[in-house]
Amino acid sequence: MTTPQFIQLYQHNAAAVAQELLQGLSAPQAFTSPKYLYDALGSRLFEAITELPEYDVTRNEAQAMALHTPAMIARLPSGACWIDLGAGNCEKAGRLLGAFSAGRYVAVDISVHFLRHALSCLQRQYPDLPMAGVGLDFSSGLSLPPALGLDPAQPRVLFYPGSSIGNFTPNESLVFLRQLHTCCGTAPGSGLFIGVDLLKDPAELEAAYDDALGVTAAFDLNLLLHINRLVGSDFAVRDWQHLSRFNPVQSRVEMHLQARQTLTVRWPGGERAFAAGETIHTENAYKWRVPDFGALLRQAGFASTEFWTNPAERFAVFWAQA
Repeated sequence: MTTPQFIQLYQHNAAAVAQELLQGLSAPQAFTSPKYLYDALGSRLFEAITELPEYDVTRNEAQAMALHTPAMIARLPSGACWIDLGAGNCEKAGRLLGAFSAGRYVAVDISVHFLRHALSCLQRQYPDLPMAGVGLDFSSGLSLPPALGLDPAQPRVLFYPGSSIGNFTPNESLVFLRQLHTCCGTAPGSGLFIGVDLLKDPAELEAAYDDALGVTAAFDLNLLLHINRLVGSDFAVRDWQHLSRFNPVQSRVEMHLQARQTLTVRWPGGERAFAAGETIHTENAYKWRVPDFGALLRQAGFASTEFWTNPAERFAVFWAQA
């Protein structure tokens, strides 16, 4: 059986993390990057969110892929190197690798520690498929290491499911998609396979990010405990409440944490006063129309695009030929 290769590029820099967080918390509209929602507990809470009736993103994507697999197989190159961005437990790619006859699989996440178990299990499922895990924070730029030894003549399929692109602003999305286009390389047939959540009724969108059981609220509030550990602050969870609201001008759902009363949060060397009702902006989830996202892909340099949706047309999976 082939043994997975592991390359760790990202190195945790506690001082840089603290500086990033404190700059955001000190801004006139306090904010944090959504990546800080995903500590160990936050990641488990998000897995629970995907099972909620209000949040159908994951189910809609799975429907679209299952329904249109034959059509997708006809478009995606056989024998390609699959590069799975934000691979996590590698579950989504694992369901597809056999059907799409991949020639190599590269899982990219912030830490190879998260990837080791998943890749070991996946390697047993596909014992002859060369696999690699790369520890990389691609939210700040995507550049695959030469140590991977990627064959420039082998087509590449960049795989970015789950509508994670929705966390980026449109301008950030364009910059990132241009990086993905470059990463596709020059081999004929290469391209990007990406999931995108579509615009729908605002009330449904707000409910999807503020469920009746309060799981999403717990997910958002857990961020405060994570920040306390990272910067030594004294956030008290009971002083805050979760808010979800749809911004129609920006076509995005916004998650905020709102102060229940006037309070001051302190950390070593500084503090921030919050008025009652003031918020920390914790995440955006942009929702797209199919023509607009197709145009964005072409603006990023992709030559042609094709898409498939689930039956209710609530989610789209795009194939963008490099």
